[in-house]
Amino acid sequence: MLSQDSIIWGSFAAKTRTKCHLYLTEENFLQKLLCIFNKFAIFAENIKFMEQNLIERQGISDKIGRMFGRGMVVALTGQRRVGKSCAIRNVMAKLRLDKDNNIVYIDKERNVFDEIATYKDLDIYVKSQFQAGKHNYLFIDEVQEIDEFQKTILDLQAGGQWDIMLTGSNAKMLSGELATRLRGRYIDYRIRGLSYLEFLQFHNLPDNDESLGLFLQHGGLPGLRLMGLENHDLVEDYLMNVYNTILLRDIIEREKIRNIPLLKKLVIFLSDNIGKQFSARSISNYLKGQKTEASTNVILSYLDFLCNAYIIDRVERYNIHGKKLLEYDDKFYFEDLGIRNVVISSNRSFDIEKVMENVVYKHLVRLGYVVHAGQLQKGEIDFVAEKPGSTVYVQVTYLLASEDTIQREFGNLRQVKDNHPKYVVSMDRVFSQTNVDGIWHLHLRDFLKKDEL
Repeated sequence: MLSQDSIIWGSFAAKTRTKCHLYLTEENFLQKLLCIFNKFAIFAENIKFMEQNLIERQGISDKIGRMFGRGMVVALTGQRRVGKSCAIRNVMAKLRLDKDNNIVYIDKERNVFDEIATYKDLDIYVKSQFQAGKHNYLFIDEVQEIDEFQKTILDLQAGGQWDIMLTGSNAKMLSGELATRLRGRYIDYRIRGLSYLEFLQFHNLPDNDESLGLFLQHGGLPGLRLMGLENHDLVEDYLMNVYNTILLRDIIEREKIRNIPLLKKLVIFLSDNIGKQFSARSISNYLKGQKTEASTNVILSYLDFLCNAYIIDRVERYNIHGKKLLEYDDKFYFEDLGIRNVVISSNRSFDIEKVMENVVYKHLVRLGYVVHAGQLQKGEIDFVAEKPGSTVYVQVTYLLASEDTIQREFGNLRQVKDNHPKYVVSMDRVFSQTNVDGIWHLHLRDFLKKDEL
């Protein structure tokens, strides 16, 4: 039996066809119908935008909006559900205030745009939406779902009549021909989950240790606001659903994965080994002990797939004294701690030191740093973070509970003989925000609230 929605849309399509020219082809009719659907989609997005009362995040939409009109293709990349679509809606809402702007929006997560499946469909649709005499903007959400979309984007960019913004959940979205031919004419913004301060703002929470605990447990996906953090079962269901969607849509289907149990075991292994150095061979040996056979080449490929889907970030090791990257034994950190915690299961999710190290890493990259794991001649530094004009060194530990721990965390930083800022981050309140031999000791909450180091 047809649903009421099906009957309504079927009737709408029939009336539309009647009003169209009798000799319209099926393809032309579909174009016109999609044009009308686009108007409805834009209207629905306006209502949705107002209802959600979206919170501006770190000036993201203002920053990316300023790139329009400069001949650049703007790409927003990142894990699913981190807020890319919200950033697009913020930009569109501001542009709609000017009647001379023509906004074309395609959301490939909505069924109404299923017919735009290839670059040819995209080309026909977009060109039918062009309005002469207006400033034309094209927004495409999850553009990687359109086969060979790069061909149309290159053609539109070369024509110079569109400002284009794309979002995608795969790091290879702007690779290959598109990256080569658009070199210098596109900019990629990585969108990440909520920072600690944004988390407090989204959920109307005070800045205290209890709120920090919620952040470390549930992570920073903006959609959690609709679940309510007090509804732990709904939060876990939501996070597991996001995880399964990423695994299915962005890895299993896209990369044509056959050994799904191996992929899931690999994610669990990574969840349990945050911040540890290991190689593909060591993972393979571990899995063999779990009666799962996997070659190092397969492990390396699966790690790449997980990184490309933005579930995890790879952090390379850096020889501090030799000033060079090392080519083995990387570390991995999760984009979202909430997903990591539901993957590892509730009985082991709150391994506090691993979780702390992950959240410190995330804060560093959010501040614009390129982060490596520091290797000393004797010992290591958790993070060496660099960006133009700034280098910082960071050690992370749960508590400075013994003299041995104090000597290890501060002693390793003392081995670095330069004048760059150095931090030890812990959960200790005693002596927090103190400076010992040029090394700052900060409580985790204080560190996560810093917008510069």
